[in-house]
Amino acid sequence: MLFAIMATDAPDSLQARITARPAHIERLQALQNAGRLILAGPHPAIESPDPGAAGFTGSLIVAEFASQAEAQAWADADPYVAAGVYAQVLVKPFKRVFPA
Repeated sequence: MLFAIMATDAPDSLQARITARPAHIERLQALQNAGRLILAGPHPAIESPDPGAAGFTGSLIVAEFASQAEAQAWADADPYVAAGVYAQVLVKPFKRVFPA
């Protein structure tokens, strides 16, 4: 089943995000290589694809997991969590409607 992992960044966490990004991307790449990643990306803090020093307010990942518990465990193990980038992470089942 698909799950949406919705994370909210902690205040002033841009430098921690930059530092932890390679390990974070490596985990996403593994999901993609396994054919389980639907989409992933950050929410810029301003209306720009490259927000610079304004940074980001969080991230969204939609991926396939066997259960919500597995999705939650995967999210909890994210390097952004360990680095203090994410202040909150919410995992919810997701039903894809479009694109079909």
